[in-house]
Amino acid sequence: MKIPNIIETISQTLKKQNAKAIIVGGSVRDHFLKLPIKDYDIEVYGLNSIKQLEEILQHYGSVNLVGKSFGVLKFVYDNQEYDFSFPRTEKKVAQGHKGFDIECNGMMNFQEASMRRDFTINAMGYDIEEQKFIDPFNAKEDMQKKVLRHINDNSFIEDPLRVYRAIQFCARFNYSLANKTVKLCQYMVKMGLLEELPKERIYAEFQKLLLKAPKPSIGFELMRDIGVIDYYPQLKALIGIPQSPKWHPEGDVWTHTLMAVDKMATLKTGEEKRDLKLLFAVLCHDLGKATHTQIKPDRISALGHELAGVEPTKRFLYKLTDEHNFIKDIALLVEYHMIPTRYFKGHAKNKTIKKLSTKINIEEVVTIARADFLGRTTPQSLSGVYLAGDWLLQKAKELEVYNKPLKPLIQGRDLINLGLTPSKEFKIILDRVYTEQLNENINNYEEAIHFVKQLMGQ
Repeated sequence: MKIPNIIETISQTLKKQNAKAIIVGGSVRDHFLKLPIKDYDIEVYGLNSIKQLEEILQHYGSVNLVGKSFGVLKFVYDNQEYDFSFPRTEKKVAQGHKGFDIECNGMMNFQEASMRRDFTINAMGYDIEEQKFIDPFNAKEDMQKKVLRHINDNSFIEDPLRVYRAIQFCARFNYSLANKTVKLCQYMVKMGLLEELPKERIYAEFQKLLLKAPKPSIGFELMRDIGVIDYYPQLKALIGIPQSPKWHPEGDVWTHTLMAVDKMATLKTGEEKRDLKLLFAVLCHDLGKATHTQIKPDRISALGHELAGVEPTKRFLYKLTDEHNFIKDIALLVEYHMIPTRYFKGHAKNKTIKKLSTKINIEEVVTIARADFLGRTTPQSLSGVYLAGDWLLQKAKELEVYNKPLKPLIQGRDLINLGLTPSKEFKIILDRVYTEQLNENINNYEEAIHFVKQLMGQ
């Protein structure tokens, strides 16, 4: 396992004091999963006090003491941060993730300290000096079988967030959840233990599920199996809602939604906030079908489901976050997700596309519509080509409105140059000009100035 030089240096210093540094947690797991290691957590054994560790680290870099009471020191060297910690035990004494009585003990052995961890794959260690891996709970065997297994019933129950962690880990690594762990998670849901979790912690796990999993659908299906889906009635309502076999031969709305989310996961740009917005929009794009699906002898339809999906989208997202503008943007994408296909079929005029650019980001709504179209099993969808989206995007690029509104031909300074004094009427004039521009009655700067002069004359 590759270790940063500064960590090896500190390890050698600790060895001289009869102490031992062991790499723990996600970095060891990611080594075996052949994933990039972003963070190194080091547990130190053999020291009598956290103060000793603090003094050693200060010889090599700066130390942030914000987590000292929890036995954790943030060590910064060459702009990189590392977590150094003492082995500890945790006992639940109150609700919430802060309701733990923590006892640090540098003389504890590795297996005893690892009992507090959630899953076997997160409980391995790497002894730096001996250059060997420590695997007290047979994590390597679980990894070979691609199974996520909890370590201890009592400690697992003490932090209900671990249910959500199980969900996103299984999706990220394409693991199955061990039967005993499934039953324990189901018990925790049934007993209402997840209700104590603050939305901020849950939201963080949703983000990991959507942004890091190649197929987020694995996590959402696990939510359904465990019962977590009951906390999100807007999503649960999609299960069993039928769709027209002509347009959705893959099955019900739930099935289609998960296929579309998986497709969206392949369309990510790497810009996390934007990708998260688009992934949530695809997850929510058909929430309106739960109330607007009509089943008739000759057909199944869901007219108006786009607009009907706005409110359930907001209710679902506000259970996770209070980012109002973020939620507003997602709801808007849900409302407009059918537009690319409709504009393509209706041969929308240039001015119609220009007006659309003032309401929504065309590039983003095409991305949502593309995931929607490709997340099904019609022959056209399986071809991998979304003609409607390609057409609209090309037209929007030609009109220079594909990811921003149509640029106004004139601004306030142009009115000042015409001799007008800034006032509240400026907005009225500029809005008039912009409306004419969108309607293609004004097409250049000269025509815009001429129009303003006409208004001035009136």
